[in-house]
Order: sequence, then structure tokens, then C-alpha cells
Amino acid sequence: MVESGQVRTQTLEAVTRADIARYAGASGDFNPIHIDEEFAKNAGFPSVFAMGMLTSGFLTTLLTDWFGVAAVRTFSTRFTGRVWPGDELTLGARVTAITASDDGDLVDLELWVENQDGQKVIAGSARVAPD
Repeated sequence: MVESGQVRTQTLEAVTRADIARYAGASGDFNPIHIDEEFAKNAGFPSVFAMGMLTSGFLTTLLTDWFGVAAVRTFSTRFTGRVWPGDELTLGARVTAITASDDGDLVDLELWVENQDGQKVIAGSARVAPD
């Protein structure tokens, strides 16, 4: 049973350069700013950083672990900060509304990802239709 205001969070261990490299290979996103330290520094960054879609994928896992893949109706994220190697992330989802429909309840959620300093690196929303 899902209730309005219900929150689910999950903390991830530190994001590693290997995580970033594996995602580059899986997604085909070989932008050197994510995988080449020298390139990233020459572009004015202190280091390589994770792709926003990698972090968004972590958040998707929290959502689908809670409701299942088939329940997801919409999923939207906005990247608000960078994720650096070594960052520990907290993923979160909060039920903001439950609406009855002809096909069953629809649950609206606020989504977020924060780093170890409490900085929001992703803000988002989703709608699910739980069984």
C-alpha cells in the first residue's frame, strides 16, 4: 500500500571512475570530458565527472525496485549538479499525490539525487500505476 507523503531512499557507495567508464561503454557516450582526465582539466574541470544519464539510471533503479518496470508511466529528470568520482549519492522518491483512474491508482512522485554534501544533483518526477 502506497501512502501520500511516503518516502523511499537509498544510499550508494562512492561513484568510481570504473562506473563511469563502464557506462561509457554500455551507452556509447565516449565524450572525453567523462573519461579523459587531462581533457577534463583542460576544459576547466577538476576531474572527469559522471554522465547525467548514469546518475539518472541509478534513480530509475530506485523507482523500479519500488514499483516494478511495468508500473512506470512517466519519468523525467533535470540535471542540477555534477557527480564526481568518489561522490556518495542518496537517491530519493516521495509520493506527492495519489489519483484514482479507471485503470487503478496513479501515483505521482518527486525524485531527487543528492551527493554527500546534501547538494541536489538531479531533480525529477515520475508517475506510476502500481499493481
